[in-house]
Amino acid sequence: MGMAISRMVKMLFARKEMRILMVGLDAAGKTTILYKLKLGEVVTTIPTIGFNVETVEYKNVSFTVWDVGGQDKIRPLWRHYFQNTQGLIFVVDSNDRDRVSEARDELHRMLSEDELREATLLVFANKQDLPNAMSVSEITDKLGLHSLRQRRWYIQAACATSGQGLYEGLDWLSSNISSKAR
Repeated sequence: MGMAISRMVKMLFARKEMRILMVGLDAAGKTTILYKLKLGEVVTTIPTIGFNVETVEYKNVSFTVWDVGGQDKIRPLWRHYFQNTQGLIFVVDSNDRDRVSEARDELHRMLSEDELREATLLVFANKQDLPNAMSVSEITDKLGLHSLRQRRWYIQAACATSGQGLYEGLDWLSSNISSKAR
């Protein structure tokens, strides 16, 4: 009896590790999100050429987050980060109506890759603090998320600079990714 309780407590409180790939078009706010989660503050960023990787500890989960640059010239490199990805965070600039169809095309191109077949998708509808920002339902439609019938996905309204919505997104990811406990 004591062993069973001990094992159950260990399972409940064991630290989980999750490998997360964060992508999106350039200037969507990926790096700002990463460092808001890691440091709790807004840092001055420059366009990411290559990647940033940080471990974000939240509740009982250790998220290893790979933030990969989004400029069109380096998007073909995204596929080199797909292997072993459990969660995919796709960041959308909710205020960028001109490029939302480009974001949709990139998202669906990625999701058709075999290496991301099992990855859970979280979309951050970022920059919700801006007055002309598209709503979550509008972004859902424009990204064609309802067509993703064979994949677990969720869209979260977010503001990287204030942190609004970021931890709710991590909560959803940690609940919806089956992961190995350490």
